[in-house]
Amino acid sequence: MLRYTLMRLGIFVGCLVVVWGLVHSGLAPRGLGDSNGLWIVLLALLLSAPISFVALRKQRDVASEGIVRRVDRVKANLEAHRNQEDAADDAARGEGRARTS
Repeated sequence: MLRYTLMRLGIFVGCLVVVWGLVHSGLAPRGLGDSNGLWIVLLALLLSAPISFVALRKQRDVASEGIVRRVDRVKANLEAHRNQEDAADDAARGEGRARTS
């Protein structure tokens, strides 16, 4: 997951540098008034998203498999704890019935 995130961040930073160069050289339009920095970031986001989607498909699949494994492990742990609680509750109720009889 960390590798995918760092690769995605790297693509964004690369796009940010390219967009910054294009805006300051006059090949891309400047933002309105003082919004030039925000304009550069938005253009970089717009460019990096589809590039990341296509270029990092394999890494995204590996990261999602890791997330699914973690979620499944947490669900199994929760179910095991729930079963332990049910067994303890049933045992406590059984002792209560034995005392009243």
